[in-house]
Amino acid sequence: MIGRGQNQFPFAVDLAQSQFTTLAASESLIRDADLAQETASLTRAQILLEGGIAALAQAYTAPQQVLSLLRNG
Repeated sequence: MIGRGQNQFPFAVDLAQSQFTTLAASESLIRDADLAQETASLTRAQILLEGGIAALAQAYTAPQQVLSLLRNG
């Protein structure tokens, strides 16, 4: 009976270590996925911001160009 328990103990330790390794790897994958998603969201927001700034700049210069043509024409 003691021999059987001694044989099961290393198996239980190995199983626990394997489960810990699997858990750590899973957590790492989740963190990597979250980081990738946040990076994509940040990039999207930056593109939208830069596009908005460019549109505002163009909208601002159009009337100025028309006024310049009217003054010089």
